[in-house]
Amino acid sequence: MADDFSFQIIEELGSISESKAGWKTELNIVSWGGRPGKYDLRSWSPDKQKMGKGITFTKEELIALKNLLNSLELNI
Repeated sequence: MADDFSFQIIEELGSISESKAGWKTELNIVSWGGRPGKYDLRSWSPDKQKMGKGITFTKEELIALKNLLNSLELNI
């Protein structure tokens, strides 16, 4: 059973999309359960009280993703 679930958005870095219902897919730095913040990509409700599924990255993982994205040739 999960203990006290807590999170804190430490810094809002930017939004990449918004649904008709106002939910935004955002990149933020989030602290989960009082642990140090990580880069976090997920959808958030307008009041930031509800969230969708997402993924968290360490700084090193985010740098690797950035390098990968920069190397892609997007043809679609």
